[in-house]
Amino acid sequence: MIASLRGTVIALGLGRAVLEVSGVGYAVAVTERCARELRVDDRVLLHTAMVVREDDVSLFGFVDEAELHLFDLLRTVSGVGPKSALGVLGQMEPVAIARAIHDDDDAPFRKVSGIGPKTAKLIVVSLAGKITAPTGAPATRGATAPTGDDATTLALVEALTGLGWPERSAVEAAEAVIAAEPSTERSPLPVLLRRALAQLGPRAARPDERGRSA
Repeated sequence: MIASLRGTVIALGLGRAVLEVSGVGYAVAVTERCARELRVDDRVLLHTAMVVREDDVSLFGFVDEAELHLFDLLRTVSGVGPKSALGVLGQMEPVAIARAIHDDDDAPFRKVSGIGPKTAKLIVVSLAGKITAPTGAPATRGATAPTGDDATTLALVEALTGLGWPERSAVEAAEAVIAAEPSTERSPLPVLLRRALAQLGPRAARPDERGRSA
């Protein structure tokens, strides 16, 4: 089992990266979003899932363990193979996946290429209770929505708790990441999420393993 790879990106394609590790090139399937963020000669760490079939051995890579956890959960759903699971992660942010499942809303999954209405409903039903619901109820009518740093912090906390981290740890990590940001130029949420996950560290940043496939 190859659980992770740390190496240099030597080639990039559509949904594919080749990492050179100790002189060996590993072809790794990645989400299109991840492929767009990588650059040739980047030194990166990818958390990987190795899928073995009779006629094929494939590696699927992710920038953090949270995405890997979701990938494994999605593959437990009947009709969702590795490529379909990768497609979901490529088109939906982790917090959007958690919110759709919590809200029993299969519409976002039906928009993913290769996911039909029946499979979309199965994803929502099968993963209910296996992904922590995002924190924060919708604002009541007439209430003022959070703006600026407050809105960014709330979104980041929802993303972290939606992936299984305790709310207290999520709040602390989100506030620290936001505080370190330049006030004049805010990074996009996916970048902030990766920084928060890195700050939580491998021990604190391990979501509930229930539901992960063996």
